[in-house]
Amino acid sequence: MNCLKVLKKYVIDSQLYVSLMGTFFAIFFMLEQNTFRFPSVFLIFITYFSGYLYTKYQKTKHFYKIFVLNVFAGIISAVLIIFNHNEIRLIKWFVIVILGLLYNSFFLETYIRKIPFLKVFYVGLVWALVNCWLTLPEFNFPIFFISFFFVTALVLPFDIRDMKSDTVETFPKLIGVQNTKYFAYLLVFVACILAIFYLKISYSLSFFFATIFTFILIYFSKHSNKDSYYSFWVESCSGLPFLLLILYEKFYLY
Repeated sequence: MNCLKVLKKYVIDSQLYVSLMGTFFAIFFMLEQNTFRFPSVFLIFITYFSGYLYTKYQKTKHFYKIFVLNVFAGIISAVLIIFNHNEIRLIKWFVIVILGLLYNSFFLETYIRKIPFLKVFYVGLVWALVNCWLTLPEFNFPIFFISFFFVTALVLPFDIRDMKSDTVETFPKLIGVQNTKYFAYLLVFVACILAIFYLKISYSLSFFFATIFTFILIYFSKHSNKDSYYSFWVESCSGLPFLLLILYEKFYLY
């Protein structure tokens, strides 16, 4: 039990886990496009981790420490890009960072997270841009839409979790929990179809089996579930395509 508490505190609550899952999701597409590079992986992880820390610790006594950490992370990211990529990659990264700041910054009068219904699509947009634009020489539309629909679907169970505490209108509050699940099923299904048509066979199969697991988690989503159901199991869905790809290639080569 103590081990689980430590894991929750230092891995899940610290935003480390969601950052790792987002990074694994990006690695999945980098491998599919033959653009995998360790500096890119490190850049993506730092960007996700500092972004989620910034979002979580606003309006807390720890914010100034997090702000300093974010500045330091930004400098490291810029150095990584300058020495390993080019100025175009730096501009792409900067645009994505600005989009992240617009999502949830207390110094803005109106930020994206306060706009009804936009949050789920905005998170999907930012993650999709990381996968289809930041790591690739050209914008890849199939990867954009696969990522956008899949990540948007994964945000909806969190709206179900928070439907009684959210201060803005969300899909579960407007159309009900069951209809929100139907919407999430549709998004995952579209992402799966696109993956089957546009990704290489081993990648499309890995994504297909990941969507099955995702369907199950969406089906059992409800407000009364423990927080770990969402912060661990649902978050794991974005990293699952990469993990299943590793297993597929291991047993296929064997």
